[in-house]
Parts: sequence; C-alpha cells; structure tokens
Amino acid sequence: MAALWEDVLRDQPAVREAAAVAVDAALLEGVLMRTEGQPNASDVVNYAPFTLLPSAVPRALFEQAYAVQQDFNLLVDAISQNKEFLEQTLASTIKVDDFTARLFRIHTQVLEEGLAQSVFLGINRSDYMFDCGVDGTPALKQIEINTIAASFGGLTSRTAAVHGRVLKVLGKPEEASRLLTNNPSRGLAWGIAKAWELYGAPGAVVMFLVEEVQRNIFDQRCVENELWNRNIRVIRKRFRDVFEKGSLDDARRLYMEGQEVAVVYYREGYVPKNYDQQNWEARLLLERSRAVKCPDIATQLAGTKKVQQELSRPGTLERLLPGQAEAVARIRATFAGLYSLDMGEEGDKMAAAAIADPDRFVLKPQREGGGNNLYGEELRQVLEKIRDSPERTSYILMDKIKPQPSMNYLLRAHSPLQVSECISELGIFGVYVRQGQELVMNRAAGHLLRTKATKHADGGVAAGVAVLDTPYLV
Repeated sequence: MAALWEDVLRDQPAVREAAAVAVDAALLEGVLMRTEGQPNASDVVNYAPFTLLPSAVPRALFEQAYAVQQDFNLLVDAISQNKEFLEQTLASTIKVDDFTARLFRIHTQVLEEGLAQSVFLGINRSDYMFDCGVDGTPALKQIEINTIAASFGGLTSRTAAVHGRVLKVLGKPEEASRLLTNNPSRGLAWGIAKAWELYGAPGAVVMFLVEEVQRNIFDQRCVENELWNRNIRVIRKRFRDVFEKGSLDDARRLYMEGQEVAVVYYREGYVPKNYDQQNWEARLLLERSRAVKCPDIATQLAGTKKVQQELSRPGTLERLLPGQAEAVARIRATFAGLYSLDMGEEGDKMAAAAIADPDRFVLKPQREGGGNNLYGEELRQVLEKIRDSPERTSYILMDKIKPQPSMNYLLRAHSPLQVSECISELGIFGVYVRQGQELVMNRAAGHLLRTKATKHADGGVAAGVAVLDTPYLV
C-alpha cells in the first residue's frame, strides 16, 4: 500500500485538498451517520468515518472470499436446521453464558411447539483478514461470520464513489476507473424481497426491528429504500413496540397495529444489553410467529464463536455438508487456528499456552458487535482469573492473525488530518432464502472493507475504531 500511493502520502498540500473534497463527496453520496450528541435526530448529521485512499487488497484473496461465500451460506443454513449439533456444541457454553442460554431456551421452546415459519432468510457477513504468517505470503483467514444485524451494506454501497472522486482529484483517473462497483444494499434487499414474496401476502409489511439508539440509520435506510422502490412497505419498530402492540392470530400470523408482518429484519437483539424481560418476551413472540425472521433464532446461534470453533474440528464440516467435499475444502482453507477452552485436558492445555504466550492468541466471547475480544496482557489477566472455573467455557481461543500494515489517512469528524499505520478487514455479504427444504436463493451480495489504525486491537465502525474503505485490487 505504501508503494501504491507513496507519491500521494508525501504531498501534504495535495492530501489536504483531497481530504476536503473527500468529506464533501461523502456528504453528497450519503455516507452519513447521526451524531453521538443527537443519535436519534437526523437534523444534525455527519459523514461516517472513512479512509482518504482505497486500500490494497490481493486480488486472488478477494476472489477466494467471494468464491467461498455460497458455501458459508449453505453451512450456516445446515447448522440452523441441526438441533443436535447446536445442542451438543453449546452444551458447555449455555451453563455459564446466560445470554446464549436464553436464546437456546427460546429455540427449544419454538421447536417443541412446532415451527410456524416455512420460509427462511439468511443475511450474513463473513469477515476476513490477510495473514502474512511465517513466510510473508498473505493468506485469507476468517475472523468470524455475523449471522444477525450484519451492518454497513448500505453505506459501503456509496463509498467507492467517494474514493473514485478522491483519486481523480489526485490526478489518478485510471486508478479511479479500476475501483469495483459494489451494492450490498441492493443484494440484501433482493433477499428480503424474495422472502416477502414467498410469504405470500401482498399486503403484508417488512418490519425492521431497530435499536433504541439509531446512529446508523442511513445504512439501514439504503436497504429500506430498495424495498420501497419495489413497492414493499417497510415499518420500523423496537422490541418495546412489539411487546406493547404485537400479536399473533390463530394461524400464528404476526400483526403490528393491525398490519400483517411478512418479514422481520433484525438490526437489534445481538448483545445482552439489547434485552430486558419485556424484550425477551417480545423476542419469543416474534420467534413463535409465522413471519420470516432474519435471522431466526437457530441462525443467530449458528453464528456463535463456540460454533465457529467446533467447525474447525476434523470431520465436523463433513458431517454438516455430506457429499460436498469441494465446498468443505474451500471453507476449511479460510480457517485460522481455533481452540476450545472446555473443562478438561484439552482446555487446560490451551489456557496454559495462552497465559504463557498471550500475543499468539485472541480470546473471544460469544458476542457480536465489535469491541469484545481480548488481547495481550488483558487476555492473560482474564484467563489467569478464570482458568480453573467453568466460566472459561464461555470463551474460545483463536490464533492472532498478523496482516501486513499499510499507511493511510483515517478521516473522522473533528479529528486532525494525520497519517496512520493501518490494517484492513474484508467482509463478504451472503444472502440465501430457503422455502421448506428447497434453497431458492444463494448468493454473495457485495463486500465491505474496514480499516483501522494498528494501535487499536479490536473494534468495528459502529464501535468507533474502524472506518469504511474501498478495496483496490492488486
């Protein structure tokens, strides 16, 4: 990357001019977030943070990430339908992690009652880094797969245009022309629209289930607008609205204030702080309904870190995807080292190894949303405290990935313009729709590149650490 834009990085006046153009371009294109001061008001907005320059991404690894996405869609769907696998895999976790346990209890209750839902919609995002390993050759390694509320498909659909403008201002029109078009918001809307259509009630609405604090509303509006453009009505509700006004009829159709709901698209509900007792009751009501949930609770459980670790065990992928050796090989090629901390000899050995050499590993809890992982000295202190306690089984260990840093400017509102050493993370959006046992849609729906300064160990865009970026294939 330093070699890619080295001439630009040295030219301070050009950088200052390009940064001013970039900010205006971001506002023009709608790369927007509400402010921290007024997170629920759109009369004061600012640009979402982003890089000044697009970041170099190895073309072969980018293509590999796209090529494996349909395989990951199949895998997540297979896991969500395999109650025994989820039960066995999460057995130790649900003893010590109340949040996962409560999700699992709802899953069990809904299955015992009998599923009313017959159409299933998955929207996920598989995230990767480029690990340079021992010999310095970059390899694609999966960080995680997000199966609920995978965000920034909307804003990243508008970011490439900003970077194209910047490169032209810097006298690089040919490089600007090489930036890929990317529209995940359209891809995600395709999936939601297909699920809505298969639900089979033309007057029914799509409900976006949203958080109390909605700084990232414009990202969601991008997807919402795609649905309105297809004449699909969208409503936005919170858990408390569902608790107060949601109801099921005898056929378990879901109604909100008299409107039948065909699809519930979760942009909420992925961390414990999203729930109080009322919200858990609202979640149960939604799960019991016939409406298409994106995700249904089994698919949310399929995205837990414990499931991710279990998938890396020899033979597990073959059991979940029988007769699909090529898909299994493509998936397995992306795995980093993942290790169990279950009670017993294997877990004892891994805990001791991580305490002895904490910089080799990342300690991951069963959480989404960025900013939850532990590294280095903090990892060592936490593991020392819980090494002999069943509490350790609520975490997994993963090899720490070591990407090649590059130099870039990270543009944030009210922050000085300065160059930073950075690393990037590539996400590929996947969308699938299943009706009964028939998979009627399975596709990769676009990509997201996020970049952060190397001084930050963890955290995404919403967590205030990473910024939006565009891949420049090399």
